Amino acid sequence: MLIIGLILFGMLVGAAAQLLLGKRGHIDWPTAFGCGLAGSFVGGLLISLISGDGFELRPSGLIGSLVGAVIVTAGWYSWRSRRSS
Repeated sequence: MLIIGLILFGMLVGAAAQLLLGKRGHIDWPTAFGCGLAGSFVGGLLISLISGDGFELRPSGLIGSLVGAVIVTAGWYSWRSRRSS
């Protein structure tokens, strides 16, 4: 059950990252899934460990997840736009 919750949280964080980057209306769910999980894992884990919270669910980890997802999503969009040019 925890795995399903983490996957859903990653998708929601990825969708929020797309909305924060200005993508309106249509959310690219495969991108939201991939970037949300990667950004959530890296950002959430890094911020939680830096702040000393360890592996517990704290606001610092949730904020780190969103920041990480925004960074990964922005990087993905940048890479994809350079590749198609």
